[in-house]
This record gives sequence, C-alpha cells and structure tokens, in this order.
Amino acid sequence: MTDKIIIVGAGIGGLTAALALLQRGFEVTICEQASELREVGAGVQLSPNGTRVFASLGVLEALRAVASEPAAKEIRLWSTGETWPLFDLGASAVAEYGFPYLMAHRGDLQLVLAQAVRRASPDAIQLGARLVDLAEARDRVTVTLADGRQVAGSLVIGADGVHSQVRALRFGAGQASFTGCSAWRGVVPAERLPARLARQVGVNWVGPGHHVVTYPLRRGALINVVCVVESTGWETESWTTRGSREECAADFAGWHPDVHTLIDKIDVHYRWALLSRAPIERWHDGRVVLLGDACHPMLPFMAQGAVMAIEDGLVLARCIEAHPDDPARAFAGYEAARVVRANRCVRAADRNRQIFHDGRLAEPADAAHYVATQWNETAVRERYDWLFAHDALTCSIETTDQPQRSIAGRG
Repeated sequence: MTDKIIIVGAGIGGLTAALALLQRGFEVTICEQASELREVGAGVQLSPNGTRVFASLGVLEALRAVASEPAAKEIRLWSTGETWPLFDLGASAVAEYGFPYLMAHRGDLQLVLAQAVRRASPDAIQLGARLVDLAEARDRVTVTLADGRQVAGSLVIGADGVHSQVRALRFGAGQASFTGCSAWRGVVPAERLPARLARQVGVNWVGPGHHVVTYPLRRGALINVVCVVESTGWETESWTTRGSREECAADFAGWHPDVHTLIDKIDVHYRWALLSRAPIERWHDGRVVLLGDACHPMLPFMAQGAVMAIEDGLVLARCIEAHPDDPARAFAGYEAARVVRANRCVRAADRNRQIFHDGRLAEPADAAHYVATQWNETAVRERYDWLFAHDALTCSIETTDQPQRSIAGRG
C-alpha cells in the first residue's frame, strides 16, 4: 500500500488532491512555501464541472456560503455598452448540468479547502516549507526544504503552479513566451458602484485588442475586475506587482464610461504579463507527477485554469486509489484521462483571446454581426458544453498502454 504522499503546493489543485486522497485513506503531507495561507489573486470562476468535484468532497455548501451564484453572463461592447446574453446561470446551470456555476474569491476557496484538509488531518499542511531539491531511490522520494528539513514519501505531487520547482527539477522549467497581453486586476466593494455595475451577473466587455471581465464575489459584496490589453514593454509575470490607476485608465482610453467607473473605483491596480508555455504530453517521471498550472498553464480566457486543477486533483486521487502499489499504472491512467482534455482547454483559451479582441469589434454595426456569429447559442455550446458536462468522478481512468519505463532504481 502506498504510504505518505507529498504534495508540493497548497493552492487550489494541491488542496483538492490532498482532500481527495485523505478521504480515500492515504496519508498526506503538503509542503507550502508561504508562511501563511493568505488572499493571493482575486476572483476565480467555478463552472459545474468543478463544483461537481467539490460536492463529491463535501465542501460545496461551505463554498456556496461565501461565494456568489450569478444569474447570468453577458457580453458588452467596449464603445457603446450594448449588451447581449451569453449564458443563463443560477438555476439554469443546475438544471442542465446538475451543479451550480459559482464565482469566488481565491482566498475564500483556499480557506474552505484548507479547513476541510485540516479537519481530516490536522498537521497535513506544513507552512514555510519551500522545496529546493528532490531525490528518488527505489520506492521512496525525499524532498529537501530550504530550511534543511527532509520529508520522505512514496510519491510526490507537484502542485506548485506556473513557476513549479518540481517541474523545473524533474522535467525542465519550460520555456515561457510573452503573449503580447498584460492584465490589470482588482476588486471593488459593490457599495461603491452604481447598481447597474453591481448586479449578480458576469460581464465580458469585448473590443479590438482589449477585453474586460467583471463578476461578483462574496455573495455580491465585491466585484472582481480584470482588464486585458495587448501591449509590449510589460513582461512581469506576477500577480502582486502594482501599477497605477492612471496607467490602467490610459490602456482603456475611449472605452465606455462604465469601464472607467470600474477602473476608478479599484483601490490597488495590480498588473501582470500573460505568458504562455507549450503544452506537455508527459506529466510524470518515476514517482513524481504534476497537476494544474505546473503541467498545463493556460491563459485566463476560458475561466478554466482553476477548474482544470480541481479535476486533476480528483482524477489523480482516483488513479492512486485504483493502483496504490503501482504508481506507473496510476500515473498512466491519470495522463490518459487528463492530458488531452487539459491541453484542449489550453488551446481553447488561446483561441478565445482572438475572439475577444477581434478588429471587427471596432465599429458598432460590424460588432453586432460579429457578436451574433461568435456568441449565438450554437457557438457558445460548442465552446463550453464539453467542459461543463464533464464528470471527473466517473470518467475512465484506465489505459491499455504499458508503462514505458520502470519507476524503480532511480537514485
């Protein structure tokens, strides 16, 4: 039987994997480099394929208590503010897919998951535990932390994000390239906004070379704002780098007054460059395996980055449970279930950038025709139904492929 499993990273994917493994009877240690779990980032969208996973883990109702459940999503035109419906959400999402579409603050989601992990295993999360090295010998993997401590287990799961140290040590860092886009983000207390901008809906403002996404958090108390612009000269890939209100407003000169109201009401304008990395086809090496942004980072244009990590975490736990004494077979099943789907989502996010920023949006008359072709019911279903309808609890985790190499004897 597989004994302690080491998870590197206490983000959304790592905590989901930990909770799924704990509920299946495995011992888990999570090594998280931060000294405390705090609010990093801002909003995250959780479509029904993700909330289905949380229901299976027993945390959906706790999440619902702190999240927002929007009634709809809309498209708005950058210049005139003209509005078109995109999705009916709320009860409609539950009726069609069986589970809700939620919008949550990343910090709130992380806290709900961490509390569930700690209820199952009070000492599972080790903070201030930054990985600097790992070594595999026979049936063990030992991770070395920055303070000199070593933790040994039978498997290591790298859930440490886009800058994954596990990936760098075992697979190579992966070449990052600037996409030509940077993003501004911030949150606004809803009480500061006029009622039309504080509704319980998600909004995609689309325009040539730019787009803006807004949606409610914390049961409508906050409005999350992300403003994406095609630009050069800003290539800092960090969520915590600050810019200025004036710089953000200048990037959206000429946009509808509602967009500038949102920009003006943000207290701190964070800016980060959107970099991309080519999808990889192999996510494991020996007794080490990756999940989430460590193996399939994607642009935030499908609102699926977090949900793909959530699906990864549950499917990986299912595979380890199915083959507890055969990691090679477990990881082969995990890759068979996840690689094609996750990498399809990476490519879909790339395509959405082009759809959101198309030059045909420049003129209102052309824009109306373009929106009708790109956001009609048929086009929207083609882009999203395969995502929302997926069931990570029952998808196949078996493969007929034989492992290409033994996991024993590395050292």
